[in-house]
Amino acid sequence: MLNIYLLRHGQTAWNADNNRYCGRSDIPLTAKGIQQAELVKDQLKDITFDGVYSSPLERAFMTANIASGVHVIKDQRLIEADFGAWEKKTKEEFIAENAQLWDNWMKDPATHKAGGTGESGKEIVARVDAFFTDIARKHKNGNILVAAHNGVNRLYLAHKLGMPLKNYRMLVQDNAAVTMFTIDELGQFTLQHLNSKF
Repeated sequence: MLNIYLLRHGQTAWNADNNRYCGRSDIPLTAKGIQQAELVKDQLKDITFDGVYSSPLERAFMTANIASGVHVIKDQRLIEADFGAWEKKTKEEFIAENAQLWDNWMKDPATHKAGGTGESGKEIVARVDAFFTDIARKHKNGNILVAAHNGVNRLYLAHKLGMPLKNYRMLVQDNAAVTMFTIDELGQFTLQHLNSKF
């Protein structure tokens, strides 16, 4: 049985600014974000990790480094969604510019591209699912820590839980909270904890 601890990165200045969409922008952690990562380290101190993986973006990589204290492997497939025209803006700002793009995304993110020119939900799920499939092949059992992002984490979880991707926003991923799931020998995904503070 493989235990995967899926961690959202700690707070950034844009998270604190009315949840401004960071997307692919490489925004560092705030002082609070660093403190959150330290708390995760304390929460997970009794777990020995057989591998630690991260999005290549600094906010996730730094969170993984602090939380694990061991070597972190960056994987491009864990990078946050490409939000297209929504990048660097709050939801209120980009809806005021083009409400139809948001309506399309909310009705069917699987096929519509975020921000009009970004990634579709299907594209995001395909790359994240490929990452976890590879991880399950490499690590048949043990504990793995994975640090990624709000958008990709929720879309992946919705997919694995059999939810329509348009419902991904029903799943909460707070900054520096851990979602834990297992993958068994047959590849069966089971959600154990969602958005937890261990």
